[in-house]
Amino acid sequence: MKLLPEELETCRRCPRLVEHRERVAREKRRAFRGESYWGRPVPGFGDPRARLILLGLAPGAHGSNRTGRMFTGDASGEFLYPALHRAGLATRPISIAPGDGLKLRGLWITSAARCVPPGNRPRRDELAACRDWLVSDLTALPEARAILALGKIAHDAYLDLLRAEGHRVVKARHPFEHGAIHQPPGGLPLLDSYHVSFQNTNTGRLSPEMFDETLASACHLAGITPL
Repeated sequence: MKLLPEELETCRRCPRLVEHRERVAREKRRAFRGESYWGRPVPGFGDPRARLILLGLAPGAHGSNRTGRMFTGDASGEFLYPALHRAGLATRPISIAPGDGLKLRGLWITSAARCVPPGNRPRRDELAACRDWLVSDLTALPEARAILALGKIAHDAYLDLLRAEGHRVVKARHPFEHGAIHQPPGGLPLLDSYHVSFQNTNTGRLSPEMFDETLASACHLAGITPL
């Protein structure tokens, strides 16, 4: 299932992000010169009965912004999907593009920002403008039991969502830390992981073994039985 409200597909709330995503889609990377880029906000996708939500940062310029699927077509996805497959959360260890047969089990993948930001750094106002789409995902997933945040920006985006909903979340009491589990007021349990970016995985800051352990903890937290 892919959640793509018409309002998301046509969203132009953030002029800086709109200009950037469309410019990247026009100019393209040489390796993908012959391909059509998605060049629009990227929807969440996965199992509509998901118990675990994986919350990323934003689409990659030549990954999700090209293919239209979260963590697909770049180095982050090349690290993530084999791990999801090992954990029994994905039917295949590789994600190529929508329609490739990949299915997620008990998992929904989404992100704090839906348009690729310059330098992978969305601004606070842009994250706030994008919050409705995260709320839309969460509302459509009534069986969700836990959030796995990839990186501090995703971690903060979930806490900010809870604060915007009126819950008394003191962010200083929930500092981002790889492997940490938080129980924010009014929200689902929140587990932190370093982002699966090439910068982290190539330097060894996040190893496959570390991420496998984090996924196992996330599955336990969400009540997902290993295959």
